[in-house]
Amino acid sequence: MKMFSVSHKTVFVVDHCPYMAESSRQQVECDVLTKSRGQGVIPLAPVSKSLWTCAVECSMEYCRILYDVYPLHKLINYIVSDSEFHILNSWRQEDQSTHELMSALAAVGPPNPHEDPECCSILHGLVAAVESLCKITELQHERRTTLMDTAERVANRGRIICLTNAKSDTHVRMLEDCIQETILEQNKLAAGSDRLMAIQQCDLVLIHIHPQGDDALVSDRPKKEISPLLTSEVHSVRAGRHLATKLNILVQQHFDLASTTITNIPMKEEQHANTSANYDVELLHHRDAHLEFFKSGDLHMAGTSTRENGLKETITLKWCTPRTNSIELHYCTGAYRISPTDVNSRPSSCLTNFLLNGRSVLLEQPRKSGSKVISHMLSSHGGEIFLHVLNSNRSTLEDPPSISEGCGGRVTDYRITDFGEFMRENRLMPVSESSRDPSGKLPAERAKAQLERHTRYWPMIISQTTIFNMQAVVPLANLIVKETLSEEDVLTCQKTVYNLVDMERKNDPLPISTVGSRGKGPKRDEQYRIMWNELETLVKTHAGATDRHQRVLDCIIACRSKPPEEEERKKRGRKREEKEDKTEKNGSKDTDDKNWQESERLKGLLDKEEQESEVIKDSPDSPEPLNKKPRLCTEEVQTPERAKGPVSLLTMWSNRITVANSRKHQEFVGRVSSVNNKFELYQQLKDENGMDVHENGKASR
Repeated sequence: MKMFSVSHKTVFVVDHCPYMAESSRQQVECDVLTKSRGQGVIPLAPVSKSLWTCAVECSMEYCRILYDVYPLHKLINYIVSDSEFHILNSWRQEDQSTHELMSALAAVGPPNPHEDPECCSILHGLVAAVESLCKITELQHERRTTLMDTAERVANRGRIICLTNAKSDTHVRMLEDCIQETILEQNKLAAGSDRLMAIQQCDLVLIHIHPQGDDALVSDRPKKEISPLLTSEVHSVRAGRHLATKLNILVQQHFDLASTTITNIPMKEEQHANTSANYDVELLHHRDAHLEFFKSGDLHMAGTSTRENGLKETITLKWCTPRTNSIELHYCTGAYRISPTDVNSRPSSCLTNFLLNGRSVLLEQPRKSGSKVISHMLSSHGGEIFLHVLNSNRSTLEDPPSISEGCGGRVTDYRITDFGEFMRENRLMPVSESSRDPSGKLPAERAKAQLERHTRYWPMIISQTTIFNMQAVVPLANLIVKETLSEEDVLTCQKTVYNLVDMERKNDPLPISTVGSRGKGPKRDEQYRIMWNELETLVKTHAGATDRHQRVLDCIIACRSKPPEEEERKKRGRKREEKEDKTEKNGSKDTDDKNWQESERLKGLLDKEEQESEVIKDSPDSPEPLNKKPRLCTEEVQTPERAKGPVSLLTMWSNRITVANSRKHQEFVGRVSSVNNKFELYQQLKDENGMDVHENGKASR
């Protein structure tokens, strides 16, 4: 049982040799009041910090963040090395503060550039750091005295962070060998002493600082095991803001911290008191504050963004306007201390003062649609600010929902079939004690490791996932959770990714859940964006296992970066879909308008024709009409066989009704025997009176 991790003890060793007085060549402007400067005033020249100043500022920022988040049981020992070592504080709790360290550093002063460099060495400080790790802390002493029978369970582990200007990679290897020899010597002394403890594990983080514009004489190297007692990693960083960013990332890695950015913070401007602007503030806290995102699988929906060239990730939460007082109670599942990343900025200072005055701020997840989800709250207790995790999912105090009927909860689309398959794949069975894994792990440890891999990303609800509803992703999802991948497995995963790219190119539909949304749901390209985000989230959780897992992630990232012609094709597809949607919405209305206009036009023509015929019939003295070509009826004009051009819907419907009605009764004999749709009336008068009846019904005289 490990009661003390490497993060319990951290030793800073900062080089104080003459070459650390060299300029970092990153200029700082001092003349900021250029507008208010009068005439004839010579502007101030910019200044640049030394390597020593950059190292001290960045290391103190590391300590500030650590003390803000872990005020107890995470200890720092600060050592300065030149011609000898200078220990600035001890492992006692009362010495653990930035005020104590800054006072001690002020007493040390800057490095002397005129001092003999041959007498100065970083080795003095590294040897003192190993000796300091062997000393017992107050917490270790307390645990050893309370566990007398099992005192060996109290481990002694620590980390050494060395800030120096190394000469070459050979120089770095020499420093590592010196630390390894010193650890062996100190462990021998600790074996015969009750006041010392042997070092069981030591992590060396060597940071090579070089000025801006100079070539790095030392190459970066990831963590490497030098011996069972010592691991080492090397970082070559330019002085200035690059060093500050590197130490900010390291403090997150060393102490399981995570970043949250609060966006849309309203703040009044100094120049214009009546106006306000929105600002962002980044906070650091323990990683468990984001645990609900990992459990629910909503990490790809919670506004994850990457900064500093992909080296740091932050979760974005939005300031919720209706603020509350601390009197109100919320169902909180966790509270974690916070530390602003840029503590001296005006937005951070205003937010800190606002919270320390007893106010609380609710934070919501940024969402494009749907109701807002308030997941966190900022509030202060006893002069310390905490990030509270609010229960945004179903409360454990409610009745559990029935999976089959849904009587007891609103969630009914659980992945029941997939969960049954998951249980079959992770069944336990008794094994003999003689069966051992080649790696030396116990069967129970292997089972726990497999269960942890399979549950890193496993959404429980069908509507919260896309890739697990797609049959095309099943091969990749089954292979990526394996501890090791073969070349054939990597090819299978890559083939699955290429099939998804082909589906996107063909614009195939995806099984996106539309529960709770109106309309047709998200657009096709938005569906694929959600699918790719979720797939990348799944593979990212396993990318650090082996290089082959990383190759699968690289394949996904490469396939997501589409060429310009593909983006242009997607844009045209989106415009076509929007046009079709507008046509569907307005289609019925346009058709009704056209039919109404067509019927009115035809009705007007028929009325006009009837009026002309009545005028001719009612005027016996009117002259005979000219022998014109007989007018065709409306039906003949609009018949599809003779008409040229498109036929209106009203005409088609009228023709259909006319044909249907003609079949239901006997046709009028006059219409059947008519000539040009005209029939002579009173034909018997022609025989009786000897009159010639014309076609228009008038007798000739």
